[in-house]
Amino acid sequence: MRVTTQAGKQSNVSHTPDNVAIKPQRMGFEFGQQVPRYWLDNSYLVSHTMNALSVLFPEGEQFFVDSVRAFRDQIKDPKLKEEVRGFIGQEAMHSLEHMAMNQHVRDQGMPVEEMERDLKVILGLARQLPKRHQLAITCALEHITAMMADMLLERDDVREDMHESMRPLWVWHAVEETEHKAVAYDVFQQVGGTYAERAFYQVFATTALGIVATWYTGRMLVKDRKNFSVRDAAKGLWRMWGKNGTFSSLAPAWAEYFKPGYHPWDKDNSELIARFKAEIQQYIAPQYQKGNRRTLQ
Repeated sequence: MRVTTQAGKQSNVSHTPDNVAIKPQRMGFEFGQQVPRYWLDNSYLVSHTMNALSVLFPEGEQFFVDSVRAFRDQIKDPKLKEEVRGFIGQEAMHSLEHMAMNQHVRDQGMPVEEMERDLKVILGLARQLPKRHQLAITCALEHITAMMADMLLERDDVREDMHESMRPLWVWHAVEETEHKAVAYDVFQQVGGTYAERAFYQVFATTALGIVATWYTGRMLVKDRKNFSVRDAAKGLWRMWGKNGTFSSLAPAWAEYFKPGYHPWDKDNSELIARFKAEIQQYIAPQYQKGNRRTLQ
């Protein structure tokens, strides 16, 4: 529940609903011969687009963790402090699970190692910015991942087009992105982040993500060009960017970020967390059923 001061400004406390617990869970997903090469809607373009996004996650989420951790000592709210611990742990688990997926993509002949190396260089440049600006970038990208997660959990058609061997990873990731969608934002607010900073870096981060994701997708398409099809590419582009497309449909949610009084929990979708969290329990590998062997604090 949001708390406001007499001046109408948000107080420096966590705004995550009390019924949402931010706890890391290692899943132990495995990817092998059971995963088709084009695992999303049997589409060459859309599958490689999602493969490219997966490559971004391990290094990108380490950047998120570092940007939040830099302000850990300035957090006064005990609830938010505990949520930061959960956020760091969840992002660590996401990195580990997507590293497993990325190895699968690498085994298909995609230039994953080169992409990871290039991403380290790009993020190295971002790390030269002031710490609060890095946190503003994290808030912006967390907004993007949160609205993508919400779309995935809300839209049956998107989930159903994912092959059953890949769907649990993305549903699990979407659940946890929704759980911690406000943590970086609440930290940013508490350490004096301004509207101008978060608005500027939303535009900056969206542009950078679009360029890098397109570049990485293109590299995979070129590597796999023997299977290129104009018809498939056109269908995939429409699926992503046409009417009610998976990405084009997110435009209104993206624009919400620019409202002066915006907060990630303005849309309370905690019921989706409860629904899908119960479903994904069956996919936890036996060795992680009783907890995680590795966390990152």
